[in-house]
Amino acid sequence: MLDVKAIREDFPILNKGIMYLDSAASSLTPEQVVLKEMEFYREYRANVERGVHRFSQEASEEYENSHEEVARFIGAPSKSNVAMTKNTTEGINLVANSVDWKKTDKIVTTVIEHHSNFITWLRVRQRHGTDVEVVRSSTEGLFDLADFEKAIDDNTRLVAVTHVSNVLGCIVPVKEIIEIAHEHGAKVLVDGAQGVPHIKTDVIDMGVDFLAFSGHKMLGPTGSGGLYIADAELATTEPLCIGGGTIVDVSIDDYVLAVPPMKYEAGTPSIAQVIGLGEACRYLNRVGMHNIEEWDLTLANRLLDGLKDIDGVEIYGPKDPKQRVGLATFNIKDMNPHDVALTLDLEYDIATRSGHHCALPLMKELYNLNSGNVRASTYLYNTLEEIDALIDAVTEIAKD
Repeated sequence: MLDVKAIREDFPILNKGIMYLDSAASSLTPEQVVLKEMEFYREYRANVERGVHRFSQEASEEYENSHEEVARFIGAPSKSNVAMTKNTTEGINLVANSVDWKKTDKIVTTVIEHHSNFITWLRVRQRHGTDVEVVRSSTEGLFDLADFEKAIDDNTRLVAVTHVSNVLGCIVPVKEIIEIAHEHGAKVLVDGAQGVPHIKTDVIDMGVDFLAFSGHKMLGPTGSGGLYIADAELATTEPLCIGGGTIVDVSIDDYVLAVPPMKYEAGTPSIAQVIGLGEACRYLNRVGMHNIEEWDLTLANRLLDGLKDIDGVEIYGPKDPKQRVGLATFNIKDMNPHDVALTLDLEYDIATRSGHHCALPLMKELYNLNSGNVRASTYLYNTLEEIDALIDAVTEIAKD
């Protein structure tokens, strides 16, 4: 059972009186993670894998321990399978730029993707003539697996799909999609930016080839994230950048890259951020991902039940809370979503997000929303009282 009161004590920022319902954009960071980053700067500030002196040795040990912690968190076989990146976007682009694309190749993605997992593939099409096929969902963001069976064929090189929509909160059946893709010899990249923070992730059970995720959405620092690369893909997945730290030998005419994950982490990495991400994974493990999933469902139930009963309010995404994480997007009739979000902030001390949420194809294709909508997104530190406060505030705004 989640002890929300105890958890909130780890987030001093919540004492400022703001009800923070924007975790889908970026989660808050607990004091334990902040202190772990400060520990690096205060006690062993040095570059990693470079020096024999004690500061460098301690920094290197903490850095490597964080790799192992992050790998365990997502069920990866070892730290060799997880390249540290600065965010999900970098991980997706690493994969996109690693493939020797051909005109005969096909990429399959979906209409509900974040721009990072959409325009990346459009650029591949522009550069290489590769076919890109977009699978449509229902207006609730739900998919018919038969559509993936139709879209994925023997020419499909890669299927790129999100685990959880950052707009609709819907949980995509990625495991089933991966099975379909593998039947045709296609690889699968999952955008785990919204999934990893909210759903217990096991990359081996999932069967995924690549999983990209961001630290700043899972209690970690900004500028931190990871890309899981399955064992079978390590040898052929090329680094996005090479340079210092990525090699074991260089001659006048040639070079030899280091073993993973070092070959993917060129130059001086974001040492403090990676160490902080490791601490964030420890924190989430202590809380228990199963507890977070249960609390997500509780918050989603209250959120949807409250919003659906307000006159003039339209909700987007699955009607069944079990098909989504604790996230809801909505609009108030005849009101611009930015005005709604600003009113919630200035008059009710509630932080939400408004706009298209970096998902314009979804907004255009499913709802024809030019200005987007308002998104309220929760996490383990949110309370039912905060959800009730949001519902009361939206009710008052809708009456005006």
